[in-house]
Amino acid sequence: MTPLLRFDAVALRRGGRLLFEGLSFAMGPGEALQVTGPNGSGKSSLLRLAAGLLCAESGRIDRSTLALADDNVALDRELALARALRFWGGPVDPAMEAVGIAHLAGVPVRLLSSGQLKRATLARAVASGAPLWLLDEPLNALDREGTERLAGIVERHRASGGAVVAASHQPLPGKWRTLELGA
Repeated sequence: MTPLLRFDAVALRRGGRLLFEGLSFAMGPGEALQVTGPNGSGKSSLLRLAAGLLCAESGRIDRSTLALADDNVALDRELALARALRFWGGPVDPAMEAVGIAHLAGVPVRLLSSGQLKRATLARAVASGAPLWLLDEPLNALDREGTERLAGIVERHRASGGAVVAASHQPLPGKWRTLELGA
């Protein structure tokens, strides 16, 4: 089995501070990993490192095609939601349906609430078709229904051979391996 994500003895320094070193793990198809730890421990930085947006101080990272869903909505605020999502490609309509925002397809992104923006960001990941999803605080701004939908899309993604790494302070629904930073 080829891992979708592998960290081998990785160290990361940000702002002159060593966040972690010697970090090794692998994520195979169907796996889910929740990264936990106190504020500032490097959870979001780990995801950005996994996405290739940061450089490790040492070690090696191997990754498959991935989708990152973080606080950067990455959608044109002036466009209607469906059109903004289409910029990223993939099957947008089923993704919006999966996260419960299909009824907002014609609404400009700038008019969406925080919870709707979180769902739009998750829809972007769903539509990507990427085997590896990196989710930063995926429950932030989600209501109960949004949380239930997230659990469903993560389970379907895993069942189809995808993997998910999520950084979260909150317990995530479903079964997750845990990696605690700053402990």
